[in-house]
Amino acid sequence: MVLKTFGWSFAVTALGLVAAVLFGGWTAFGIVAILSILEISLSFDNAVVNAGILKKMNAFWQKIFLTIGILIAVFGMRLVFPVVIVAVSAQLGPIEAVDLALSDKDRYQELVTDAHPAIAAFGGMFLLMIFLDFIFEDRDIKWLGRLERPLAKLGKVDMLSVCIALIFLMISAMAFATHAHQHGGAHVDKSSTVLLAGVAGLITYMIVGGLSGYFEDKLEEEEEREHEQEEQAERSGKPRSAVALAGKAAFFMFLYLEVLDASFSFDGVIGAFAITNDIVLMALGLGIGAMYVRSLTVYLVRQGTLDDYVYLEHGAHYAIGALAMILLVTIRYEINEIITGLIGVVLIGASFWSSVRRNRALAAAEGRTGGKTEVSSGV
Repeated sequence: MVLKTFGWSFAVTALGLVAAVLFGGWTAFGIVAILSILEISLSFDNAVVNAGILKKMNAFWQKIFLTIGILIAVFGMRLVFPVVIVAVSAQLGPIEAVDLALSDKDRYQELVTDAHPAIAAFGGMFLLMIFLDFIFEDRDIKWLGRLERPLAKLGKVDMLSVCIALIFLMISAMAFATHAHQHGGAHVDKSSTVLLAGVAGLITYMIVGGLSGYFEDKLEEEEEREHEQEEQAERSGKPRSAVALAGKAAFFMFLYLEVLDASFSFDGVIGAFAITNDIVLMALGLGIGAMYVRSLTVYLVRQGTLDDYVYLEHGAHYAIGALAMILLVTIRYEINEIITGLIGVVLIGASFWSSVRRNRALAAAEGRTGGKTEVSSGV
């Protein structure tokens, strides 16, 4: 099971490390290995959230997530995205931006750093909306009950999560403007850039999340209809294509997953510049890490881990909330990537341990009563 799920990740790791040695020797090997570990540690919460969505999709779209999806994740976000940032911010053509990334690495890193406020605002707002919508929803299973119960009641207020997210965005934009005034030399006020990028992140979430939610609501009805059509097609000897069988719901959930992965990858891409400004080594290291995140997502789905450890999804969303706040704070202040990674690991680890304790309590209760007992909330 492990080899089947992680086989491609192992193969990509071997090829990536060999390519690193051929490209830059053993120093490059070490850099790529460190970047891989960085990406995995920063994105473990991504895998847990992805698994919660992916388990609703059929086998075909799970394969698409691991094939076409990984191409988007590795080549799109870890290689093309940093180049696009430079091309847009420096008003360069795509070829010029690639040439700059390969020939003048210091200038390339400087341009990406200049674009960081917009990246942080977009990604921070997208992730913050995911977190707020999660904690404001009334759920049967609650991890931190004393906190989540009152928040679920507040969640009945329409558009509350949007209002709170916009307040955080305004504070972030104002803080960045103040930061610009305090620095000597040429005055550069990017508060309007932060506002525009943040609103773009909010709009992206609402469009993609709204579409995926709309089609998810119709998923059961569509699956029944497609099942009937499949049976009719088999009787007529004309099997339908896999794409048709997957349905619109799966497509929009796949699209939502890709945007979600893109938002998660922002901190990894920016953090990678603290280790190297070589775009080739960056793509190799982050690409290897992205493969493991994808494989881990599928592993969690196939093992039913989220069903067995019910608080994992809560821990992952709290980690998302922490990451969103960190991204917004980094508009003004620099935060070490190790801290970012550790916060996510601690929150998910705590939720895992709470799940283990819950399972033990259930088992003990069943042993005493000889029946089934439900434990629906945490603290």
